[in-house]
Amino acid sequence: MMTMNQLENKLRRADQKQAVLYLFCNFVSLLLITAYSAMMFSPTVLRVLPDGGDSRKQMVAIFVLALFGCVVFTIYASSLFFRKKSRQLGTLMALGASRKRLAPGLFREVLLLSGSSSLLGIAAGFPFVFLLWNGFRLFIVDSAEMQLKLDLRCLYLSAVFFVIVVAFSCATAYRYLKRTNIIDIVHEEHKNEPVKELGRWCGPVGFVLILAGAVCGYMAPGIYMQVFSKYPTALLNLLYAPVFVGLYMVMLHTVVHGWRSRRKNPYRSLIARSMMKFQGKQTVNNLLVSTVLIAGSAFAIFYLPMLSVSQIIEVHSRPFDYCYHYRMDQTVPTQNEISALASEYGLSIKDFRSCPYLTLGRDGMEEVEDGRAFHNEHFDLAGSIKVFSESGFCALTGETLSVDRGKYRIISTTNETETYFYSTDITFLTNMVTRTTLPVSFAGYTHYDFLAGNPGYYILNDTDYETISRGIAPDWQGTIAFFNVDGTDSYAFAQDFFHTLIASFGPECEYGYYYDRVNKIAADEAGEIYWGDTDAMTRLDYDRCDASDFRLYWAYMPKIRILDQNDFLRTFAVYLMMFLFISIICTLAALIISYTRCMTIALNNRYVFDDLRRLGASSAFLKREVKSQSGIVFRIPAIVGMSAMYFLYAMIMFANDGKLVPGEIAGLGICLGILLLISVIYYIIYRYTVRKMCAELNI
Repeated sequence: MMTMNQLENKLRRADQKQAVLYLFCNFVSLLLITAYSAMMFSPTVLRVLPDGGDSRKQMVAIFVLALFGCVVFTIYASSLFFRKKSRQLGTLMALGASRKRLAPGLFREVLLLSGSSSLLGIAAGFPFVFLLWNGFRLFIVDSAEMQLKLDLRCLYLSAVFFVIVVAFSCATAYRYLKRTNIIDIVHEEHKNEPVKELGRWCGPVGFVLILAGAVCGYMAPGIYMQVFSKYPTALLNLLYAPVFVGLYMVMLHTVVHGWRSRRKNPYRSLIARSMMKFQGKQTVNNLLVSTVLIAGSAFAIFYLPMLSVSQIIEVHSRPFDYCYHYRMDQTVPTQNEISALASEYGLSIKDFRSCPYLTLGRDGMEEVEDGRAFHNEHFDLAGSIKVFSESGFCALTGETLSVDRGKYRIISTTNETETYFYSTDITFLTNMVTRTTLPVSFAGYTHYDFLAGNPGYYILNDTDYETISRGIAPDWQGTIAFFNVDGTDSYAFAQDFFHTLIASFGPECEYGYYYDRVNKIAADEAGEIYWGDTDAMTRLDYDRCDASDFRLYWAYMPKIRILDQNDFLRTFAVYLMMFLFISIICTLAALIISYTRCMTIALNNRYVFDDLRRLGASSAFLKREVKSQSGIVFRIPAIVGMSAMYFLYAMIMFANDGKLVPGEIAGLGICLGILLLISVIYYIIYRYTVRKMCAELNI
């Protein structure tokens, strides 16, 4: 005679596979969230990714996508577990067990499963982070600033997610216990969840909504600022909502109608389509979550080639091996001293050119903040610019140029990209020592890529240059120099020159290019505190001259071809590692969700395949149906997520300056190659999943 406890244990063992799947889903979700949050709060990452910068905003945005995916994933896993659990509850109720009798055991099991799997996932998140991070350091690049440090505040996010998982599990258990119809409870796992069938128009309309939501969400902040003269609120992000509505409609069209015409063969894959349609709610939700995660993965991985390719092309296209500049109040190595240093490495220098420049104050319209609102106001000292004379520019570059009196030109790239760095509304320039002013107006751009970029250089007529430079002090004067190495350059010489150059600068030059001395003077004269004297970003350190923040932001950072080529990975290591890590997290989550969904199809529809086998269906036919089911689960999210993010990224690149430059085109080409590589990985996992499904179904 079997007791009720023995029967309960036997039924629990019968549902062991579903319990293991539930444990696995919770474990993976907490592992991924913990790992991601650990990286987000890591001082190693936050020190390099500037506060308020685009890279940090992208990191947070993708985390929101991953969080959304993992929340839906765990809710789905919990619902699936209790659908199977309902048969056990219904059987025990039919044998006379009361809800009061079943409640303690059920809640004890739920708390044990959800709590233990979640805590194990949180605990495993940290080794997972260390494994990936140190693997990157071991096999790709290592540097002093790559020493990973973690902030345990990241556990706050894990704790919140842990509470969500456990609370939802307990709430679902309570809901099933409150049900009264025992027959419904017993047959809960066999209930279908069909979705409402819309016309075949829903798929194309979904793609239109995706495009419209992406464009509106991206353009809205700029339009809002222009119309209302206010900084956009977070509510504007709701304009991205049509993207998710469109994604849902595309997935719904996939499940209900498919994308192949069935006029010639209306019965093609009829069984697979019907099975998917009758379980449409689960399938659509899974496809939607996987698509979002794959899109987040693609967005993160695109950061690497788009950052790398432009840098590589720019470095290789430089006309000179070395470029450095300095203030005239600094004692830096002379041409002869550089030649002597090069000779120690068996090298000689050639094509040495130099040119003086002035740092002047400029007027202009600047934004003045008033809470979230702002207005444009004219300032006599709006910022500083570096100025060449026309003859000095010609001596430096070898290009002839004529600038009219009272005019100025701006040095930009050939494609005139990044012109938003420059000021074209200047009406007068100021000598910051004598406070003499020179009326000027914009006369156009001069193209020389090697000198282009933030903060940029400007060119004046020789007479105007001479006039405005009278009485200026050495700390407002500078010199820029170019030279090449005769023959093959030496990395050791480049390193020695770089550190010798830095050692020649005094502490008065220990600041970033964004620290504007003219703004500092204007703030002091107005009795205000200049932001640059309080912001941590301005605190660079000569002793950490190999750190990425120093090499990226120092105001007098030289351009050295061989250093920039060899040290690129080290300089951008934290950036590259962070976004590679994000991509890995999102990809793993999407693959696990797709795999879990396919295995659920096998577990829930075993009786369908058994019936088909009894009706005479061959193994080849059954395997084809399995491939049809799992193919949609893997293929559609990959195609939609990757293609949507690729076109969105291309649109962002184009919208930045209204054109795609060669570096961006090359970067997009590499991004396409990366998507093909990821597709191969998805295909391998798909094949593995099909084999596991066939083994589960004895095909």
